[in-house]
Amino acid sequence: MLSSPCCTISFILLGGQGVVPLAGTLNNECTTQGLDGLADRCKEYKAAGADFAKWRCVLKISEHTPSTLAMKENANVLARYASICQQNGLVPIVEPEVLPDGEHDLERAQRVTEEVLSYTYRALVEHHVFLEGTLLKPNMATAGHSCSKKYSPQDVALATVRALSRTVPPAVPGITFLSGGQSEEDASVNLDAINKHQGKKPWALTFSYGRALQASVLKAWGGKPENVPAAQKEFLKRATANGQAALGKYDGGVAGAATADSLYVSNHAY
Repeated sequence: MLSSPCCTISFILLGGQGVVPLAGTLNNECTTQGLDGLADRCKEYKAAGADFAKWRCVLKISEHTPSTLAMKENANVLARYASICQQNGLVPIVEPEVLPDGEHDLERAQRVTEEVLSYTYRALVEHHVFLEGTLLKPNMATAGHSCSKKYSPQDVALATVRALSRTVPPAVPGITFLSGGQSEEDASVNLDAINKHQGKKPWALTFSYGRALQASVLKAWGGKPENVPAAQKEFLKRATANGQAALGKYDGGVAGAATADSLYVSNHAY
């Protein structure tokens, strides 16, 4: 739950049994289980005060993945989840994450992101999900973590906005990017470049970071009560930087305890 003096926004992470292997694939692809009984859980969470829910599906880029089966299966899972949420008064945050694992270049990342989002929105429409009552939480289009070629924030912005503009309907009110293992500073700088990018962007483009919002906080805190004030300062710095980036007004260079640290985790799952 996130609170401020003027409002309270509550959300729940859904997903039942989490990420599991997808039968019928040959390259360790996966899906997310937990749709059985989801309606009852949504009613319970809504009664407890939740307004938003999030469900994550994961896809990987390799020579032969993601397969059509994996993209269709995960799209349908996300669409069913979104429909169930809306039937029970929750706003679904739809998260199809293309992992940064691999050596693929930025162009491949963009193409795969487009494919994944295309399947996702086809499924959402087929399941009669009210798009105006959803949020999308995608990856930015970034080259694989092991790619030898380096790209500028402007390159990332161009690839990301192109992928979104080709697949995400303007009816969707907001896109809240995940950080996907980027460093805190890279996540802020790339978000800023996306918002500065010239072109049609009919959605609010903001952040829903985990690691890229918490790394400096956790490092400063270190589990010690006496470090709480220092950790709070780190959180405020990073939150402010990302808030500016969401407006295209981040100048960069906000230092923190773990600002430049790599936050990449191979096959990241939770």
